[in-house]
Amino acid sequence: MFAGTLTKTADTAAAVFTGSIHNTKFDIAIQLETRAKMSERSPDYDVTAVNKSGRKVRIGTAWSETGNTSGIPYISMQLDVGLGPFRVNAVQTQEARKAKSEDFEIIPLVSNGTMKSGSISGELTAMDGDNAFAGYIANMMFDLDFMLIENDYKTEDTHPDYRIEVSSPKGKPIRVGSAWMAKSNRTGHDYVSLLINTPDGDLRVNAVQNEEQRGGDTFSIIPFVQSGDQQPDSSGGLSLVA
Repeated sequence: MFAGTLTKTADTAAAVFTGSIHNTKFDIAIQLETRAKMSERSPDYDVTAVNKSGRKVRIGTAWSETGNTSGIPYISMQLDVGLGPFRVNAVQTQEARKAKSEDFEIIPLVSNGTMKSGSISGELTAMDGDNAFAGYIANMMFDLDFMLIENDYKTEDTHPDYRIEVSSPKGKPIRVGSAWMAKSNRTGHDYVSLLINTPDGDLRVNAVQNEEQRGGDTFSIIPFVQSGDQQPDSSGGLSLVA
C-alpha cells in the first residue's frame, strides 16, 4: 500500500530525482542519487531520505528500466523504511509522456501470492459523470474505504480499467490495487473484478449485482470463487509500467 511522486531534477543537481513516498503509516521525502555501477545489473541509483535526527540515510536502490512490451522507460525501486523491504515502480501517464514532463507517479507491485477471500463484506457505487466508483471492503480485521479511478496507464486489453485508491493520514491518494470490468461467460452479466492489497495481504474479490441491483449503480462485493468464468489477467496488475 504505497504511492508517491518522483521528478527529474536539473542535470547539475546532486540528486537526479526528488520526490516522496507514503502509505497509511508514513510520508517520506526521497532522493535518487547516481551510484557507481559494478555490473550491468547493478543499481543505477541510491535512494536516500533524512531520518528523525536529520541524518541522510540510504533506504534503498533503484534501476532505470524499459517495459518489455511497451518499450516505455520507468524506474524500479527496492526500499526499506523500517517496515520490511518492498518494491515499487515510478511510471509516467500517457499525458505526462506526451507533454515531455519529467514527473513520475510511484505505484506498488503486486506480490506473487494472494490471500483467500474468506468472509468479506463490501459495496461499490458508480459515481455520476466521473466514470469512477466509491466503495468499501471490510472483515473483522480491516475496514477500507476506497475509490476506483480510471486507469490512465491502460494501453493494452489486459491492463486494468481502474486503479484502486485509499487516502493516507495526510489525505494523499495511495494506490492499493487494480480493477477490471468483466462479463460473466455463464450469465452474460457485467461485473467488476478487483485485486486489492489489504493489511492482511493481496485479496481477490468480485463486485456483482443481484436481481434487485441490476440496472442500477450499486454492486455488492463478494469473495472470489473460481468458476468457469475467465478472470482478467492480473499477473502484472500493479507492476504496470505502460
